[in-house]
Amino acid sequence: MAIKFGLIGGGVMGEALLSRLITRGIYQGSEVIVSEPQEARRAFLQQQYGVNVTVDNCRVLTESQEVMMLAVKPQILSAIAQELADIFPIQHSPLIISILAGVPLKQLEAAFPQLPVIRAMPNTPATVGAGMTAICLGAYTAMNHQQKAQEIFTAVGEVAEVPESLMDAVTGVSGSGPAYVALMIEALSDGGVAAGLPRPVAKQLALQTVLGTAQLIAQTKIHPAELKDRVTSPGGTTIAAVSELEKAGFRSALIQAVKAAAHRSQELGKG
Repeated sequence: MAIKFGLIGGGVMGEALLSRLITRGIYQGSEVIVSEPQEARRAFLQQQYGVNVTVDNCRVLTESQEVMMLAVKPQILSAIAQELADIFPIQHSPLIISILAGVPLKQLEAAFPQLPVIRAMPNTPATVGAGMTAICLGAYTAMNHQQKAQEIFTAVGEVAEVPESLMDAVTGVSGSGPAYVALMIEALSDGGVAAGLPRPVAKQLALQTVLGTAQLIAQTKIHPAELKDRVTSPGGTTIAAVSELEKAGFRSALIQAVKAAAHRSQELGKG
């Protein structure tokens, strides 16, 4: 069977995407080839998903007919590009999808001349199918490439298309965002313990409250401020708590965190 999807890098995010694509039937295991330097990891991916495995990145590019995804650390892109340089020009034009943080389209298109390139920023909830991915399109992409990228990333959550100029801001909100939410859940749980709750109960309450609130806002389309107003009755417990959060600069701290992450992403993109 022909190879349709190639993956360079069989790490956590690469596997998350791979597993959902195969589970959903977008690709069969036999239609996939994965390049991974670690022997144990190659053996695991082959056994778990029935994919073809190799250590040869050139083979992945030359055999992948539809899509080749880069899921490696940004620092090793130049080494991979050097390795692949000798095989250009190639006879077919697979879509190149990069999930490398901070690596701009111009650098990717220099590494893959004349090929359609899409830059993507998924986040870690993709590993449980609840991710948020932003994509931006390169110079040689067409409608079918956009649709293919949408199909791939919808398998692990939701997708938004943005201009590349906003990718650093995306990093600040959704790329780094799971860490902010994890900190909030941890702090909420600690608050429960401080108020006398057993740790397991405090954690359960905190986790489900965050999950349920996100689902409520998503399903009802209600503005977060309106939900907050509904919960804060005059002279009640919630407004007392919100007052303390405001005093501590809770919202401002989150805003500054997003800006700091976006700024750092911009710095990393410049090398």
